Amino acid sequence: MTRVTLYGKPGCHLCDDARAMIQAVCAELGVDWSEIDITQDDRLLTEYGEQIPVTFVDGKQHDFWRVDPARLRKALTS
Repeated sequence: MTRVTLYGKPGCHLCDDARAMIQAVCAELGVDWSEIDITQDDRLLTEYGEQIPVTFVDGKQHDFWRVDPARLRKALTS
């Protein structure tokens, strides 16, 4: 089951940073993650276009703009 979902879009440098952070923390903890390109869905683009990257943990919004690795790690181990 995917526990972490990253909402982002191509060409977003903050999304690139978030992806690297999520990838590292999830690999460390053995947690699955996925990424959704908001440009492929008009509703998501409207909803999250100004907040990307947006991180969800277990289906609930966790962060936006930046990923704090300690905060993500804590959410995944609590």
